[in-house]
Amino acid sequence: MTRYSAFILCSTVLILSACSSFEQEKEQPDGPYPETKTVEQQDDYHGTRVEDPYRWLEQDNQEVSNWVDAQNQLSTPLLQNLPAFAGIKDRMTELWNYEKVSTPFRYADRYFYFSNDGLQNQSVLYTMTDLNSAPDVLINPNNFSDDGTVSLARINVSPRATYVAYATSDGGSDWTEIKVRNVESGKDTSDVIEGVKFTEVAWLPNERGFYYSRYPENKDGSFDDTKPVSVYFHKLGTKQSDDELIFAFDNQPDLNPYAKVSDDGKYLLIDVFKGYDANAVYLRPLAQEDAPFEGLFTKWDGQYQYVTSQKGQLYFKTTNEASTGRVVAVDPKQPEPENWKEIIAAKTHTLKDVHAVNGQLFAHYFQSARSRVAIFDIKGTMLQELALPGIGSISGFEGSHKAPDVFFSFKSFTEPGKIYRYQPDQRRTTLWYETKVPAELDQYTTEQVVYNSADGTEVPMFLVHHKNIELNGENPTLLYGYGGFNISITPDYDTTRLIWLEMGGVLAIPNLRGGGEFGEMWHQQGTKENKQNVFDDFIAAAEWLINNNYTNKNKLAIQGRSNGGLLVGATMTQRPELFAAALPAVGVMDMLRYQLPSANARGWSSEFGLSENKEDFKTLYAYSPVHNTESGTCYPATLITTGDHDNRVVPWHSYKFAAALQRDQSCDQPILLNVETRAGHGAGTPTWMRIEEHAENWAFLHKHLGMNSEVAESNASE
Repeated sequence: MTRYSAFILCSTVLILSACSSFEQEKEQPDGPYPETKTVEQQDDYHGTRVEDPYRWLEQDNQEVSNWVDAQNQLSTPLLQNLPAFAGIKDRMTELWNYEKVSTPFRYADRYFYFSNDGLQNQSVLYTMTDLNSAPDVLINPNNFSDDGTVSLARINVSPRATYVAYATSDGGSDWTEIKVRNVESGKDTSDVIEGVKFTEVAWLPNERGFYYSRYPENKDGSFDDTKPVSVYFHKLGTKQSDDELIFAFDNQPDLNPYAKVSDDGKYLLIDVFKGYDANAVYLRPLAQEDAPFEGLFTKWDGQYQYVTSQKGQLYFKTTNEASTGRVVAVDPKQPEPENWKEIIAAKTHTLKDVHAVNGQLFAHYFQSARSRVAIFDIKGTMLQELALPGIGSISGFEGSHKAPDVFFSFKSFTEPGKIYRYQPDQRRTTLWYETKVPAELDQYTTEQVVYNSADGTEVPMFLVHHKNIELNGENPTLLYGYGGFNISITPDYDTTRLIWLEMGGVLAIPNLRGGGEFGEMWHQQGTKENKQNVFDDFIAAAEWLINNNYTNKNKLAIQGRSNGGLLVGATMTQRPELFAAALPAVGVMDMLRYQLPSANARGWSSEFGLSENKEDFKTLYAYSPVHNTESGTCYPATLITTGDHDNRVVPWHSYKFAAALQRDQSCDQPILLNVETRAGHGAGTPTWMRIEEHAENWAFLHKHLGMNSEVAESNASE
């Protein structure tokens, strides 16, 4: 194999507020990696001076672009010339070529759903007036661009299904542009909304306009996402410049408000986002446009998720005094907690979300990271539990609260999807659509094991593999994790993982602390000063797999995206000898400066803390991947991936981590950076790009885990 020698540079550690900055460059020795200059940059954190020699990579200029091009000119040909790449890409293309249908949802007399005929770059939005009629194409994102990189990010159907507000994203950016399409004519209105990222559209009941949240506008016409959003009202047929400011916070830069309209059309609700452990809610009557907003939940004592409204009561799912979640009914005229009525009490299982349809509440629970669904009436009496076909995850129950029917889907690691229709009046469930894929899925099995982390905490883990696996310690194994932001990792079908199973691999997915599988306490055990628990859980999973003869350290790879990219970066710098390969994607790698690019990034402080706080700094500095590489260390073969349009986790996180690893690597394992120049954080990535990216990932693992090249080749020829 080609030898990748490491660059030896001055030690790298990263920083926040500058106390000194010198542009004196240091030349690097010649070597196989692109030349990466360093600068003299030091910052003072509470008396600790931290160097940031790659600060210049945070800039958006030609010099950085040239450096990225040089990295791609090294990594892309190398990856695509690997022996297994072509076969894996061909087989993945075959596996991807099946019809994909989303769960339908209903507003007024219309159904809506997305469908992809197999290899379309983007899924198409269809509508139909009944389940037996032929669907009509409403929005086809494949017509937005020639290469499929302009995607449909979000849609919001108006209450009478007259309009669909839809947001488009260019190149995977979180920045979107909202337009409005008339459902009957299939044509866009004149309405265009800019300066928005994550906002939904909250339609008025009479459909004359909607509420949305946008960022402040600069003098040059650009929008500033380093500041929080404010809520505006847009009247259909008018210019955005005429939109009315509805709700904003003055001098409170961490508070981001978003609007909802209650199901009964009586209230405008303002959901205030500050972090991932608590939120606030304000409201005012829709009929009183000049009335002040009143605080409904303002103590920041839990999460409050609006469910529905009925007979003057507002229903919320909350973690207030209930780590696993409960549902309460609140009288907006008497919102004090002593006046709340508990509708669904907290249970041992985690209440993930609740949907209201036709007077019934669909409560989606996690039991050991598996889905369960219980149906209650509006008073909280349990009506039934839906029968699910196995270990898996459900989604759906979307649409109008008045709809006479609702749909949900069931998926698992080896079940690509069954979509069911439920009719509340009849309490009847029928199969509406079953996904068929070009693969033999019954040869694989899923099991769930439990292992002990470093502090003795029991952590469950899903294992997916061939039924005839031999526990000889030689199985190539991919350990995937996330562990943060109250996000739950549950069984789901993924074509890219199927090719891994066909290659003879084992898939291992632990439910790490920091996730939402076991309630808010589980989440909090993986945040801020407890973040090391997440890395310990991941390391313990790797050790369990080795000790139980699934694999060995030369056959073990780790993978994660976003917060999971941080997980991989922190784990491989803490235990580099434990893994043969690592795939950190779009990762948060500089924990001392992550909060600077946008207000959204600063909102992650509820998970990580902030380096501007002394105690948080100590925790962050101890595990920040960019700051914890060490010269003379042999790191696993590593493929770092990101997108240059990623404005959620900005790509310089990956740039700086790659530079530090390339500098400090002491053995011949490669450290590659591959940057997609028309992609963002992952959403909206076209099919061709996803196939190519994952083929590169698996070909990289195929080589560096010493897998049999005939596996990929034989699968490709079947």
